[in-house]
Amino acid sequence: MIKNIIFDFGRVIVDFDETKMTRAYVRDESLVPLVRDTVFDRLYWDPLDIGNITDEALKAAVASRLPKELVSAAHAVYDNWISHVDLIPHIEDAIQIARERFEGLYLLSNISIKFAEEYKQNPTMRRVLAAFDGLVFSGPLHLVKPDARIYRHLLDTYGLDPAECLFIDDSTKNTAGAEAV
Repeated sequence: MIKNIIFDFGRVIVDFDETKMTRAYVRDESLVPLVRDTVFDRLYWDPLDIGNITDEALKAAVASRLPKELVSAAHAVYDNWISHVDLIPHIEDAIQIARERFEGLYLLSNISIKFAEEYKQNPTMRRVLAAFDGLVFSGPLHLVKPDARIYRHLLDTYGLDPAECLFIDDSTKNTAGAEAV
């Protein structure tokens, strides 16, 4: 019997729209793809998610790849992306229903140390994530999904029986990793 729901964050709770986040700081539409693709390059975000690169290192790398006149905007995109994500439509209702119907509600997300440290400064993120019984962010742990250790960390930390958990993620490799555990 399912007693606990475990949500991913990006593209499950929030719409992580890199173009929208970039447009907030880059007005010339012809430059949006360049800045977006540089700031949100998986070359940087994968190490961010596992906690192996600092914000300063990412910003320095971004600055080295962009024309000088775009660096300030690119840094603003990175520094403020959390303020430019929208909740998935009706997700708060879904979270509330899960809160009422299940014993536990948890979050397991591949996300940076920066987010883990700063999400409470954003009123929407603070409100939405307050509904959860536990939050596990990859960056501070230096582990990312689908590594079995991050799922085990969540289960062990909160005393959960994996047979009683339903994991919701937008990535089939992450759901397969959870199923394997």
